[in-house]
Amino acid sequence: MRWFGFGTALGIDLGTSNVLVYQHGRGIVLREPAVVAVTRSEGKLVSIGEEARQMLGRTPGNIQPVSPLQAGVIANYSVATAMLRHIIDRLCGRGRLVHPDVAICLPCGATGVERRAVLDAAHDAGARRAFPLLSPVAAALGAKLAVTAPQGNLVVDIGGGTTDIAVISLGGMVTGGAVRVGGQKCDEAIVRYLRREYNLLVGERMAEEVKLEIGSAERLENELTMEVRGRDLMDGLPKTVKLRSEEIREVLAEPLTAISDKIRQVLEQTPPELSADIMERGMTLAGGGALLRHIERFLSKRTNVPARVVEDPLSCVALGAGRYLESLRRQEGAWEPTAPSVTGG
Repeated sequence: MRWFGFGTALGIDLGTSNVLVYQHGRGIVLREPAVVAVTRSEGKLVSIGEEARQMLGRTPGNIQPVSPLQAGVIANYSVATAMLRHIIDRLCGRGRLVHPDVAICLPCGATGVERRAVLDAAHDAGARRAFPLLSPVAAALGAKLAVTAPQGNLVVDIGGGTTDIAVISLGGMVTGGAVRVGGQKCDEAIVRYLRREYNLLVGERMAEEVKLEIGSAERLENELTMEVRGRDLMDGLPKTVKLRSEEIREVLAEPLTAISDKIRQVLEQTPPELSADIMERGMTLAGGGALLRHIERFLSKRTNVPARVVEDPLSCVALGAGRYLESLRRQEGAWEPTAPSVTGG
């Protein structure tokens, strides 16, 4: 009997900034910001994803945009459950007879309580069975690394709220760690810089646009400029300033250094045999943060380890979760996954 053969399979990258879903047989079917708009009085879901993100800073008093996840874990259980239920209903049908099996990615630093909250939310949202999967392991699977081979693979998943680092060998995480620094910390650093240097108040959404448009980790061949609009803190009137990529690079240096320091710490705890493999194969960068220009050069320079960015860093974790579920689907007569270390315990 195929225990996993009924219903559909969903691999979910439930991130701080974005939610991506892989559906068996269809690939990536959902890619939305992890924002939910709810009513203040009843907490009723109004919209999710890009539509809710567009409401940030523009909602009337009775509607509140909420980010249900912070630092990669659930901060608002009821909203996270409503969001997952909406996703499952949208992909599998509201009147479904069979509930889907779901793999949900978790950061390396998630506690037992945080892990249980994610799995409970998935069950309450309508999942038949929920499997936890470490984000860097999912990223390795999504990048098609030989994670079950007796060789070391260093994977760095730079997300919105956390950066997860893991050395993977023989299907499990040998050593790893997480630092609560990611894309959002970079955005916050830009907001503080504009306030301090230009007396300009902008939201994190505008700061993210600055990061995407002119942000970089290392020097660019052709430096960029961008006009940024916000509110003048001196007189409260609208104001426009022109920013250069050089100054934004200096702003981003602090959060990026925190990431490189954590990678160095993980490397110091790595067995020498696996360290040799890592020097030969290099580190693999995934997650939305890996889209920052020349971040591979920055991290390679500060860790002495070659670095490369996967082909589709934003989708990599969700793809890996889907491939993990498909590997389980091929097993017959097994109730538990054969590699519990890959799932995080």
